Amino acid sequence: MQLSTFTYAPEGGWSVPAFPDLDSPQTLVVVFGAPEYLDRPAPLAELFAAYPSSRWIGCSTAGEIAGPAVRDGILTVAVMRLQRSRVAVASAKIGSAGESRAAGAELVRQLDPRGLRAVFLLSDGLNVNGSELVNGVNSGLPGNVVVTGGLAADGDRFKRTWVIRDGRPEPGWITATGFYGEGLRVGHGSRGGWDSFGPERRITRSKGNVLYELDGKPALALYKEYLGARASGLPATGLLFPLSIRADASDTRHLVRTILAVDEASQSMTFAGDVPSGYLAKLMRANFDRLVMGASDAASSAGGQMQAAGETLAIAISCVGRRLVLGERIEEETEATLEHLSPGTKQIGFYSYGEISPYASGACDLHNQTMTLTTFAEA
Repeated sequence: MQLSTFTYAPEGGWSVPAFPDLDSPQTLVVVFGAPEYLDRPAPLAELFAAYPSSRWIGCSTAGEIAGPAVRDGILTVAVMRLQRSRVAVASAKIGSAGESRAAGAELVRQLDPRGLRAVFLLSDGLNVNGSELVNGVNSGLPGNVVVTGGLAADGDRFKRTWVIRDGRPEPGWITATGFYGEGLRVGHGSRGGWDSFGPERRITRSKGNVLYELDGKPALALYKEYLGARASGLPATGLLFPLSIRADASDTRHLVRTILAVDEASQSMTFAGDVPSGYLAKLMRANFDRLVMGASDAASSAGGQMQAAGETLAIAISCVGRRLVLGERIEEETEATLEHLSPGTKQIGFYSYGEISPYASGACDLHNQTMTLTTFAEA
């Protein structure tokens, strides 16, 4: 595998004097960028012109990761040419959250299942139910295929997101890359680091990813009680207090959900993934040291699956809520991931509205408020 990573910044242009000569049908170009590149796509067009034969994937962010650095307003790029493996790209349109499961199934239908080893997908971050999206993907894949990825972001604005399709940034799309080849090595890890607090409540009314009632009371009103003065900043301030859900008291598998929108009229909250009726729910809050430790654990898990692979690309997807909480300490988590990956690993990534990864192993899930790592190499 041949690999190069670089960046673009409006004030200084590209960080390389010339684009690496890696264009081929076995090349994947991964690019994450600020939301405003939807309005000024010239740098993306320049990049696409340099790699016309390559496959593409990428999306808008709430912050770009380039190595250990976290930036805003840039493009961060990885160009990966595989030697003994191949890639294929599929795209599906999504106009509303109700179309999520069908869109996930459509992506899988476009990918040849023969020899498929892994799928990396990026989705519009607003008009989607991430849980239903991964359910649609899981329904059409054999259990041994690793699925990871994330939901595009728009900073803390929650207005519009974009995903790369055919080399162009477009809202309302989901794109997936399928990886093929026996020599391919893919690792993954996803960890949180938040603390639960307050009483555990029963979800008594919900529909898909919309939560209406907890313990028979309006969900938004209860949530505002906990936020206090911060309630005026919803939905952005809700990122500081995600929701942990589980099926029942005996379930040790906790999934975290992040708010995407609130509706004052119905006193409801829309989350990035399903909040099923009957589930138990509990608020969470930040623990700085545990957030950084969670990033370390995610990297240890991903790196430990690589079996002494050679040149490695790590794609780090962390939740925008983690960035808001960590503030000036944010690079502690991106430094921690690199410290726990093999020497020479090149890392890019972004801050997201949701992360997609197996909980530990098996089928993928939608997560929120995690650091999720996917590593790629060839044996």
